[in-house]
Amino acid sequence: MGGDGNRAYGHKSFSRSRSHFRDRITADGRDGWPVAAGRYRLVVSRACPWASRAVISRRLLGLEDALSMAVADPIQDDRSWRFTLDPDGRDPVLGIRYLGEAYDRRETGYPGGVSVPAVVDVDSGKLVTNDYQQLTLDLATEWTALHREGAPDLYPAARRDEIDEVMAGVYEDVNNGVYRAGFATHQEEYEKACTGVFERLEMIAERLAGQRYLVGDTLTEADIRLFTTLVRFDPVYHGHFKCNRWKLAEDPVLWAYARDLFQTPGFGDTVDFDHIKRHYYQVHTGINPTGIVPLGPDLASWLSPHHREELGGRPFGDGTPPGPVPEGERVAPAGRPV
Repeated sequence: MGGDGNRAYGHKSFSRSRSHFRDRITADGRDGWPVAAGRYRLVVSRACPWASRAVISRRLLGLEDALSMAVADPIQDDRSWRFTLDPDGRDPVLGIRYLGEAYDRRETGYPGGVSVPAVVDVDSGKLVTNDYQQLTLDLATEWTALHREGAPDLYPAARRDEIDEVMAGVYEDVNNGVYRAGFATHQEEYEKACTGVFERLEMIAERLAGQRYLVGDTLTEADIRLFTTLVRFDPVYHGHFKCNRWKLAEDPVLWAYARDLFQTPGFGDTVDFDHIKRHYYQVHTGINPTGIVPLGPDLASWLSPHHREELGGRPFGDGTPPGPVPEGERVAPAGRPV
């Protein structure tokens, strides 16, 4: 999610750009970026669903010590993502005020927006990749030497074709569909996108009615990608993006599925509802010019029983849940249900 032209949202048709910097960090270092503990820093916003995929994957796989993480302020300015949550407004590892500085070190005068997630090479301060689609797949498959003991296999080889197929539909109609609806500038454009969102959600609900997870009986990358949209649905997409045929909390299957994931270590403990709401409602002034942030919905229901365990399934396969959230990475009380 980038910060380029925030005021333009709602005034021009939405089109998601492909990631410009698509180098990969791999076990064999074939792109010049070998996997190495401590070499890279993951820059995220807890507001951004695309970045949140990487936050969840990193935690599930136990990469916290190997891949440090910087959290940007959810409120961007005209230079996009900034480190104003840190002392002196600088990231303590990279020493920069704006993520855009790492982009500039990689390519001077880069014409695109500054987006998260982004991985930066600590020594050179250069951006390595902002390829949100590939990043989490590589964390699951290329970083295996640094995974924690008991880490789940989030992209199992035997299931990849099915996972890819499910993720493609989720991306087109749900992950990206809510944006096409929210930033539509014409009625027909909005109605087409919004219809697609709910048609796909209804198909997913049918799939999940009889199985706990999207593919197989364990958590996979597909669940991570759906979750990051579902957890934002009622707080943001239902009202702010006008995806309001029904609320997530009104669909018994999807609401139970989302709560099941939220209550699974590695998912809900990475979610910051405060960052999410303030970013969308205060940054997208093209569709919310007053910048008023709604009070609801009530977050307590995310912790209510979901009964999805009755469907069976093994969340972490042959592995184990991640341990406690590291001290410096815990979500502040304002951003989580109590």
